[in-house]
Amino acid sequence: MSDSPAGRLQALFEGHRLTPTQRRIAHCMVRRAGDVPFLSSVELAELAGVSQPSVTRFAVALGFDGYPALRRHLREVAPPGAGAGGDGGEAFNEYQQAVLAEVENLRHLAGLLADPGPVERAGRLLAASRPLPVLGLRAASSQARGFAYFAAKVHPDVRLLDEGGSMLTDRVDAAVRAGATALLCFALPRHPREVVEALEYARAAGLAVVTVADSAFAPVAAHSDLLIPAAVGTGLAFDTACAPMMLGRVLLEAMADELPDAQARLEEFDAKAAARGLFVE
Repeated sequence: MSDSPAGRLQALFEGHRLTPTQRRIAHCMVRRAGDVPFLSSVELAELAGVSQPSVTRFAVALGFDGYPALRRHLREVAPPGAGAGGDGGEAFNEYQQAVLAEVENLRHLAGLLADPGPVERAGRLLAASRPLPVLGLRAASSQARGFAYFAAKVHPDVRLLDEGGSMLTDRVDAAVRAGATALLCFALPRHPREVVEALEYARAAGLAVVTVADSAFAPVAAHSDLLIPAAVGTGLAFDTACAPMMLGRVLLEAMADELPDAQARLEEFDAKAAARGLFVE
């Protein structure tokens, strides 16, 4: 686990059974990890979109006497010099702040990947599944489509599931009948109910679910066998997803490492692309 503020918060929350409202508070705290030790319960409640008593109950659920005790603990473990706005963010305009927040998300992901075990396990599960269904709806559809595009160059049978509706479960069933053993899901906010239901259905059908989500406390967590979090940026009108995209490429690498003919497939593609003049040099 990373020793960043966000990493310490993730470690604090692990092992606790949190309600949906409490998961929302936890997610907000991870996103605002540098500021949280200096926020009042009212301020945190406003940021998370919950009531102030919900923040108090959340602190108690973590084992503290109340929110002041939780905040005191967070201040004690905060690195020297930390403080609200202590990173000098006030000197940057809103566009720069959004970029810098994404840099921090990538930094947190790098810390998480210091333990390569979960990614390596995911790579083995994805490589072994023939076919490999890749699910992503609405905001996450581009992440799923990008993964599927590159994965098809090294994996013999990748099936993109980027449209909802009544056909979605049919396509999951078809993948299971064809021999699928795992499903990769990209789940980003706002989380469609349909994705949660699809993952529940996929697990009931016998698939191991590997999920890339914006938080370990995302609604899809309860229906994932292996969830690897990668935070999204929230500083602009629409969320940004640099860290989830990067994690998708990392999973591609881990999967390719488990496919003995991956390099041969890439070389074959390059030879055919050159013969067809597919790319402009």
